[in-house]
Amino acid sequence: MRAVGVKVLKNKLSEYIRLAAGGERILVTDRDRVVAELVPPEPGRAELLGDARLAEAVRAGWITPPVLRVAEPPARYPVADLASVLGELERDRDDR
Repeated sequence: MRAVGVKVLKNKLSEYIRLAAGGERILVTDRDRVVAELVPPEPGRAELLGDARLAEAVRAGWITPPVLRVAEPPARYPVADLASVLGELERDRDDR
């Protein structure tokens, strides 16, 4: 475990982030008083920020995960063919 002052941490932040990512705990001090702690990510923490936010939202109850897992999403079928969409667009333009 290392201790580092706020000023030194600010100037060498990337170095201390690398140390914390490697498993070391860093105590952040301000006038010899511990004010924060940099720690490595908890085991099981998602590596990507988006995945971590989704997991946090599920834990908080904001979203509910799907009950069944499907290998691939359902097939998408076109609502209308291109000719009918273009024809409808042309009729709308003629009305103006």
